[in-house]
Amino acid sequence: MKFSNLRLLVNDFDTCFTFYHDLLGLSCTWGKLGDNFASFTLGTPSVLSLFKADLMNAAINDSHTLVTESGRDKVALVLQVDNVNDTYQQLQKKGLSFLTEPKDMTAWGIRVVHFRDPEHNLIELYSDLPKEQWDHHLIEAEKI
Repeated sequence: MKFSNLRLLVNDFDTCFTFYHDLLGLSCTWGKLGDNFASFTLGTPSVLSLFKADLMNAAINDSHTLVTESGRDKVALVLQVDNVNDTYQQLQKKGLSFLTEPKDMTAWGIRVVHFRDPEHNLIELYSDLPKEQWDHHLIEAEKI
């Protein structure tokens, strides 16, 4: 068995196609506006991962907000970028609304920001934290 792709099932194909192609700038390898299927290059070998839903909920919501099991996101599209701050500013200029502002998640070793696509799918952009910052976090965690 070999993983092929993650398929988002959308209701408004053209709006989502425009979002991923024009707004996020992903390269389309198959399909076009008006079609029923399109695929985009994401350029990474790690395409399936698991993560505790409670931790993602805490990352995107006020920690005091109680979210029921049925109200939690079941999937997140995670995209690596060179610089979260730069990408955040570029996408804001294009009119994208974000759930969070860029923030360091030192326990994860990354800087992240979150938003939703037109169908409300959760998207995380991340870039790696500098190794020194990550190493410092690990050293401090070992002291505890």
